[in-house]
Amino acid sequence: MQVMPMLHDHELIARYVDGDEHSFEVLLNRYKAKIYTSIYLFVKDQALAEDIFQEVFIKIIDTLRRGKYNHEGKFVQWAMRIAYNMCVDYHRRHKRRAHINPSDDFDIFEVLRLSDDGPDTLIMRSETHDRIRHLVDALPAEQREVVILRHYADMSFKEIASLTRVSINTALGRMRYALINIRKMMAEREVVLQ
Repeated sequence: MQVMPMLHDHELIARYVDGDEHSFEVLLNRYKAKIYTSIYLFVKDQALAEDIFQEVFIKIIDTLRRGKYNHEGKFVQWAMRIAYNMCVDYHRRHKRRAHINPSDDFDIFEVLRLSDDGPDTLIMRSETHDRIRHLVDALPAEQREVVILRHYADMSFKEIASLTRVSINTALGRMRYALINIRKMMAEREVVLQ
């Protein structure tokens, strides 16, 4: 018998559809940090991100139970698309654009695994993350979106293009301009990343 965490996503989904609730828990634990982080980076509010995260998984559960899930794509890409669409819907309803603000309640870099470095290294890394976060926050919305999806959600440019409904060249161009703008802001502010 296979150990649950070693099963592929499609095997966990099949088991869940057959009534094994634990298999969905394994699937949820596999991707919750990535999906929640992406939602949070778009809405910038911990409570709202938690609400949207729950809505995303309610929609996923509903779709799986109704047998409407299409196995052709990867589960995580499908779940990320649902999360992205719910964030876009929220912003359309509330007519505001996402921007990254550091918060005492949640820090994206807490989700990322850090090695066991000494206190000096951790302090320098934290300061660097803060500087990067402020630079990304200052980008135009479309450039910021690509940076978030590429570097924080770890999506390919093909996945980003599909998710945001633009061509791969447009997604690549937005990333290129984001990097140019970040370099320009660093030069203007004389920011040094350690």
